[in-house]
Amino acid sequence: MHVWRSLAEIPDLGPAVVTLGNFDGVHRGHQAVLGRMVADARARGHVALAMTFDPHPKAVHDPAHQPELITGLDDRLERLAAIGLDGVLVVRYTLDFARQTPEEFVADYLVRGMRASCVVVGRDTRFGRGNAGDVGTMRALGAELGFAVDIIDDACAVSESGRRWSSTWVRELLEAGDLPGATEVLGREHRVRGTVIHGDKLGREIGFPTANLDHTAGMIPRHGVYAGWLTVLDAHGNPRAGAVQGERLPAAISLGMNYTVGGTDLRLEAYVIDRDDLDLYDAQVALDLVEWRRPMLDFGSLDALVTALGEDVDWCRAVLAVRA
Repeated sequence: MHVWRSLAEIPDLGPAVVTLGNFDGVHRGHQAVLGRMVADARARGHVALAMTFDPHPKAVHDPAHQPELITGLDDRLERLAAIGLDGVLVVRYTLDFARQTPEEFVADYLVRGMRASCVVVGRDTRFGRGNAGDVGTMRALGAELGFAVDIIDDACAVSESGRRWSSTWVRELLEAGDLPGATEVLGREHRVRGTVIHGDKLGREIGFPTANLDHTAGMIPRHGVYAGWLTVLDAHGNPRAGAVQGERLPAAISLGMNYTVGGTDLRLEAYVIDRDDLDLYDAQVALDLVEWRRPMLDFGSLDALVTALGEDVDWCRAVLAVRA
């Protein structure tokens, strides 16, 4: 899948079926709609393109109330590529960009920039300065500028329970620590990313050496202990990390404050189960969360903490053995 950061980078790929959105989480609703769009494009003999935004528009217009993004941009693009899109234009969202009229936006971006033969939108789509454009505007512009407009059928984005797949639903589940539920809506495990940094080495001293992450992307769910998978995405020149790059390693993951030793800062740590030989410093890693075990607790002493961690690891090992 091609990724472009400006209109000038987009080559002439011929007529395109185009859609636009934030696609946060690229959940099963997004997958259903975009999968149908890709199939329609293939049937027409056209390419399938999407436009997405970075940062989220609410982060620009209302930064005090911006949503916590479920996925970072890299994971969003990876998931969009898996659906089969031919290309994605990542638009740097700014106030200047938002000042375009609906007519300017459609003519410059969708028609001249992306060569839209068909634009796929939801019934509640708004675009252009002050959100002045709607589906009626898009249809009128399509008739004027020569592209079709396909209105998304919401029925393809509704779960078996009758609730519409949505990013809001995913956030609710993550905040509750319901990782199996979030996995169901996302169609995959929830992922957080980070770079492995030096910690206080307490884990190694007590028999559970952990990779401490400087969190860079992915919504932080309910604090606590999780079973999950650690994957080295980029070793960044660390040969020992490179030796396991791409492997899904079973891990017991701690996310929150370490109250037992007086911790007051958010910590994201992962112990790769039954491995004490790993050196992952400076590597970019992903943690795919499978199931929540318990909240962060003050165990009163290091001995009690070690006992609890041993029980956590046994539980995580059993959970992941079933999911492997």
